[in-house]
Amino acid sequence: MSKKIFKEYIQGQGCLFPMNLGDKIPQNAPVRLVSQIIDKLDISKIIDTYKGGGTSSYHPRMMLKIVVWGYLNNIYILSENRRC
Repeated sequence: MSKKIFKEYIQGQGCLFPMNLGDKIPQNAPVRLVSQIIDKLDISKIIDTYKGGGTSSYHPRMMLKIVVWGYLNNIYILSENRRC
């Protein structure tokens, strides 16, 4: 089985403006609750579906947070062939 390689996922990553993206998110923001809940989930079955090899992937935990947050905010991505 090939080794699973994910793109680096550092939630506290610093940048130029602001020094930490988390500084722009209020402490009581709902997105922080979603992040905390998903951080506690066992996603080993999701990770096991990755075959590995090839280029690195975005971490499944990060992608799950994006999908859940989108659904909670009624944001859905349609494929190119579908119309709203």
